[in-house]
Order: sequence, then structure tokens, then C-alpha cells
Amino acid sequence: MTTSHLNGHVGGAGEGGGGGEDELRGQQHREMAVDCPGELGSRTLPLRRSAQLERIRQHQEDLRRRREEEGRQLDLNASLRLRKLSQNPHIGIDNPTFLLDTHTPQQPPLDIQHTHALLELEELLLSLKQVQGCLSDQQSQNDIELVLALLHKSDFQSALRIHNAVASSMHQPSPPYPHTQQAHQLAMEVQKMVQSSQSKDGLELNSLLSDTHIQALLLAHDGVAEREMQPEPPPPSGETLTQLGGETVKIVRIEKARDIPLGATVRNDMDSVVISRIVRGGAAERSGLLSEGDEILEINGIEIRGKDVNQVFDILADMHGLLTFVLIPSSQNKPPPVKETVIHVKAHFDYDPSDDPYVPCRELGLSFQKGDILHIISQTDPNWWQAYRDGDEENQPLAGLVPGKCFQQQREAMKQTIEEDKEPEKSGKLWCAKKNKRKRKKLLYNAHRNDDYDNEEILTYEEMALYHQPANRKRPIALIGPGSCGQADLRQRLLNSQPERFAGAVPHTTRSRREGELNGRDYHFVSRQTFETELAAGKLIESGEFEKNLYGTSTDSVRQVINTGKICLLCLHTQSLKVLRSSDLKPYIIFIAPPSQERLRALLAKDNKNPKPEELREIIEKAREMEQSCGHLFDAVIVNSDQDKAFSELLRLINKLDTEPQWVPCSWLR
Repeated sequence: MTTSHLNGHVGGAGEGGGGGEDELRGQQHREMAVDCPGELGSRTLPLRRSAQLERIRQHQEDLRRRREEEGRQLDLNASLRLRKLSQNPHIGIDNPTFLLDTHTPQQPPLDIQHTHALLELEELLLSLKQVQGCLSDQQSQNDIELVLALLHKSDFQSALRIHNAVASSMHQPSPPYPHTQQAHQLAMEVQKMVQSSQSKDGLELNSLLSDTHIQALLLAHDGVAEREMQPEPPPPSGETLTQLGGETVKIVRIEKARDIPLGATVRNDMDSVVISRIVRGGAAERSGLLSEGDEILEINGIEIRGKDVNQVFDILADMHGLLTFVLIPSSQNKPPPVKETVIHVKAHFDYDPSDDPYVPCRELGLSFQKGDILHIISQTDPNWWQAYRDGDEENQPLAGLVPGKCFQQQREAMKQTIEEDKEPEKSGKLWCAKKNKRKRKKLLYNAHRNDDYDNEEILTYEEMALYHQPANRKRPIALIGPGSCGQADLRQRLLNSQPERFAGAVPHTTRSRREGELNGRDYHFVSRQTFETELAAGKLIESGEFEKNLYGTSTDSVRQVINTGKICLLCLHTQSLKVLRSSDLKPYIIFIAPPSQERLRALLAKDNKNPKPEELREIIEKAREMEQSCGHLFDAVIVNSDQDKAFSELLRLINKLDTEPQWVPCSWLR
């Protein structure tokens, strides 16, 4: 099969096969969106055209120029001949006696219809003489002489004139077509104009128009004209089956508006042009008349078989209104239409179709970024889903193609395997660590580290649903970020500014209670055995050890704050997110990102800190790593370049939870 665009199979993925990278790399795009807008969204790249299409266009442009030049030359010759005939219609140009053979001096001059007929005949004679001069074969010369002899006969010329006269009369409207359906109204306007006239003609015209019979005649005329002038309704859209050359063909009529693309892709199969994909949102999908696998023979009388998909693109680019397709129906059994349920997913990876060698139709590829919400409206092709980006439905007329979940996992696993194979074998690993001799006064949460995220299956999509938090059950706010980015300061500022609205979770500890401390207010004081039991049961969001004592924050402590109607504020490490998200707490996770290195230095200087350049680079690199590994879990990102602006933005995001529904994992609502 000679193809121009990819069908969407990766190593046979669409047929159940695994395939290899070499096979993947050898495949090219095979599908062309025959009528697709230049963009599918704000981040979709412009359409790319092949060098082959450019060559075709150049060839078509050369043909058009040659035709225009030939047409100008022909028009010049025709106008010269017409000028001579208008001066003396009885005399030909190349044969002065020929046009007189069937006319006597007593005949009237030829009318314009006869002149056109003779001109057409003269064009034919001139062409035959030119052809005769180019032929060297005697038999061909004899054939031309026979044709010329026939054309010179008076009987043939008379028959030609009769034919032209009959053909001309067939195109004349009968009865005459009305010019207006408002004759009575126009007559009344004229009557008003001539009422004050004192001339004889004006008085006579006023008398005629006032006559009841004339008015009744004009009213009858308008009634008939109104029906006659109604535009003929276009042939209805629909489908007709008929026989053509012993083969069943389907004639399909689809009404397509300028603002609604056709929404179909085609591929070449030898000389055939086959419909490869029906795209949601287009006229083809709405009509339900085109099917994947149908072979296109004609579109609006233009033959399609044998054309390249790029030529089909050009043919359909400017076609609007009623499109008539002549098709050979697909031989595959068409399954009954199934109304697919729209699912909503959050993307856990970035996708750019312009960098994807396997996307079946680059024009329809839909770009997105990690964290975008996609509305998946069709999974008919398991490898390439059809989707809209959230918020782009109005600006995106057609659904776009995004990699299916299993397909994306398969090729990412293949990519990782290839990258691992390319890495040189290492005999050992060198580990180095900085020793911090300074005694830290802050609690370090580092004991209960869970690296399950690194070992899970490849992240692709997560099914989401809209959730509006109840007024009496606020979602906890988790602030995530590398050290020295200000998340602790933002949390404390919220707690101090609105203590009636925000609160922190009371942590657990195994150390002894000190004087003035209250159990449940300052800490939950528990035994080491109880702490370790809750840790093993996954009830602690985070935990750590300091001076041989264990500290941690439990899900029960967060739940106690929620039950009071307040918003629980947390500052967490990324390792804590798995436990937090797997609970029933429905957290809202905000990443506090550092600004530029210079701006970060200035902010830390306000706190009397003077970090070294390598320490600043380490903070920014740590933030990049956190976004890379856990960015798909963040609900929002705040760049803390200005503390007041960051605080205002944080408060705005928290307030929005009360007024707008938010996308959350479907698993939270089951």
C-alpha cells in the first residue's frame, strides 16, 4: 500500500503487536485532514506542507499561466475574425468563397447566432489545417481531407445551423421569468407621484393605474411571481445507493457551512483515496453519512481516484455548501453507532504533535502541557483518542488527536528501554554527600520516604471530575516547595492574618510533654510503639526523627481541623503527597516556586541570609526536579518573586475554592 500519512499504528500496536523502534522509525504520516483549520488551539503549531505538494502547486501554476497566454492569443484571433465578419458577414477569413456556398445574394445578412455557428465551424477548420500541416503520415493526411470535405458540404453546414438554433431556443425561459413580485406596490407609488400632475399623460396614467381591473391584474401578477421567484431548495443531504459498472456505489450529499470543517482524514491505498478517520465536530460526523474505509471516487463531479492526498486537500479546501460524494462503501461490517461517554482526564506529561513522528495526522494533533484537562470524546481508535482541551471547545471546531493511554505507556517504556541500553555499563556508583556540621534547630522530615512514584507504571492520564467543596468541609491546603522559597512564611502569615479561618494540624511526637504543654493543643503525645503502628498503617502524612524522638503529622489531625469548619494549612515535602492524596482529605496542592537566582538572593537578603551562588543554584535545581517528578500532582503554581504578591495570589486561589468547582481525581468521589 502506497501511503502518504500514518494510520496511527506503532509497531502494530493497533493490531495487538508490540513492534520495534526500527519499525516505528520507518513509518511515515499516512493520513491527511482534507478540510482542517490551520490551528486546533492556541498551542497547536501551524500546518506543515510537504515538498511534494509544493512541486504539485508549482506545476499547476505553470499550467495556469500557459493556459492564460493561450487564451489571450485565442481571444485576439477570435476578435480579429469577428471584426472582419461584422464588416462583411458573407466573407470568410481563410476561405473567402466557403461561407458563400449556402447563401445567395438575396438572403439577408447572417444574424449573430449564425455568425457564432460559422465562427465555431471556422475554428474547427483552422485547427484541422494546422494539424494537417504537422502530420507526415499519408494515411493521416487522407483522414483529415475526408473530414474537411464533410465540413465543406452545404448539408452539414445547414444541419449545424439548425442544431445551434434549437439549442439556443432551449435555454430561453418559457414562460418569461418575472422581474419583481412587487408590481402592485410600485404602481401605487407611481400613482402617488402623478396625482398632482397637470399634464395630459400624467392624468391618463393616473386614470389607468386607478382602474380596479388593472390593480387586480397587478395583484394577480405579484401572487404568481412570488411563487415563481422562490429559490429552488438545494437537494437534500442524504445517501443513495446505485450501480456503476457492475459495482455498488454510494452517492452522499453533505451540507457544509464555511465555519464547520468537513472533519475527515484520507489516505492513499494504491490509486484509491480512502476515508481513514471521521473526526468529531465536523460536518462528516454530524451527517453520519461517511464511514471509515469508504473509497472516494468523485467529489462534486471531480474525479478523485489516482490523486495524492495533498491534491484532495487542495480540492476540498475552498468547497462549501452542498458536497456530493460518489463512494465505494467500505467492505468492512459497519458496527452499530455507539454513543460514547465523554471522560475528563488530567495530562501527566507534555505533548507536542510537531515533535511526534508517529501521529497519524499532524494537522489534527492536539498539543497540551502537564496539568491540562482534556475532554476525551472518542476512544474508537485505542491508539489515538479524539479530545478537546478544557476551555477551548468554542475556539476548537474539530476534536484533536492525542495518544491513547496504553499506546503512550507502550512507547514510553520502549523509549526508556532504548535509553537504558545506550548507557555504558558502570562497574560501580560513586556516592558523595555533604556533611552539615551545624546542629539544625528545625525538624527534618526524612525518615518515612516512599519512592513508589518512581516505581509505578508510566504516568499518562488521570481521570478527573468536577467537585465543589461543601461550605462546612474545607479542603486542606498543602504548600510544596524547596527550602528557602517562603512556603513556611506564607503559611504562618495566613495563620496570623485570619486565625478564625485557618489552622494548622497538631503533630504527633514520642517525646515527653514539657511544662506548660497540653496534649492535643501543642502535640499529640504518643508512645513510640503507637507512633510506629500508625506509621506502618499509612496514617501519617509525614514523619521524621529529631534527637531520638519521632515527629509526624497524621491524617486524623488534619481531619480534626476540617471537622471544625476551618481550612487546614500544611507545609509538606513531595514524599508526603502519596499518602495525602490517597486519603479522603481531598487536598489542594500549591507549589511555591523560586524566582530567578538574583531575585531569590534579594529575597533571602531581607531575612539576613547570604547564600552562596552554588546554594542558590541548588535551590532552583531542586525546584526543577520537584516539578519534573511531581508536577502532575500540583493544582496550582505560585512563583514567589514578591512576598506580598505571592500572598495575594495564594489567598485568591483559596477563595476560589468556595466559588468555583475544581477538577479532582474521580477516585476521590467514589
